[in-house]
Amino acid sequence: MRSPKLSCAFYTGPHTPDHIALAERLGYHRAWVYDSPALCLDSWSALARAADRTERIGLATGVAVPRLRHLVVTASAIATIESIAPGRFTLGVGTGFTGLRALGHKPMKWAEVAEYVTALRTLLRGEPVQWEGKTMRLMHASGYLPPLPVEFEVYMATEGPKGFAVAKEHADGVLTVNTEPGEGWENSARWAMGTVLDDGESPTSDRVWAAAGHAAVVIYHLYYEAGFDLNALPNGAAWGEMIASLSEEERHLSLHKGHLMEVSEHDDRLIPRETVSALTFTGTVDELRARLEEMVDKGITEVVYQPAGPDIPRELEAFARLVPSEAVAR
Repeated sequence: MRSPKLSCAFYTGPHTPDHIALAERLGYHRAWVYDSPALCLDSWSALARAADRTERIGLATGVAVPRLRHLVVTASAIATIESIAPGRFTLGVGTGFTGLRALGHKPMKWAEVAEYVTALRTLLRGEPVQWEGKTMRLMHASGYLPPLPVEFEVYMATEGPKGFAVAKEHADGVLTVNTEPGEGWENSARWAMGTVLDDGESPTSDRVWAAAGHAAVVIYHLYYEAGFDLNALPNGAAWGEMIASLSEEERHLSLHKGHLMEVSEHDDRLIPRETVSALTFTGTVDELRARLEEMVDKGITEVVYQPAGPDIPRELEAFARLVPSEAVAR
């Protein structure tokens, strides 16, 4: 079969470094870790711990939010990963759709992201930058910084034309969840959330809902945040009324509870389990292999699978079996 590179993504937790080590043994191309501090443990700590216990797998932020970390803090963090795992780091970066909205704030402007990435690359070439009205540079003592320049790939996570335009100019690749990036991308990664069904397993079973329900409900979260018509989703109107009835001051907290990893109590009450089949990367082995081939036809070069539920190793192992081992590891 024709297949893209298979990578994996993690809602960053205490076992993420072990899961990344398992992903390397299974042949995954790259591991991305989420950078939403209100929802996950620290992404950079997880990458550093994973770097110490792996040898080959790429290590990436998936994705970093510039407003959450000072420019020099991120530059030093990249240098740290480079010192442990030379040449294996990729900066995934975005406007903070989840990382900032979970705090009640709007995402950044794309021009701000571009400025941040440009300044990061400048610092890691060993050059000074003008930032916040001051001149800044990395000034580590001898032996405390990897050799400069530190080269790293940049992928930008975007779903719209403004982000694609910035990525064309400032990034090496693009990350998408629900939007086709179109032609002209040498590196195009697509997120996939769901689960591989066992033989004869119902897509509405308890196991499937635990492993893939989050991937269905996040579509409702996206529709609400983006102002899309919730009537287009099963029971979407009732779900939207429930969200709208919550306290405006704390609505974002309820909306993002369990976001990207588990189904919250209020989502469980109103979102049908049948949405897993319709809205997520869930199906039999043959069905998902066919979907991977469709992604290749659309120019996707890397599929980034995020496992969830109580048995992350099972999810990683099942997804890796979708393609021949030589295709996973290439």
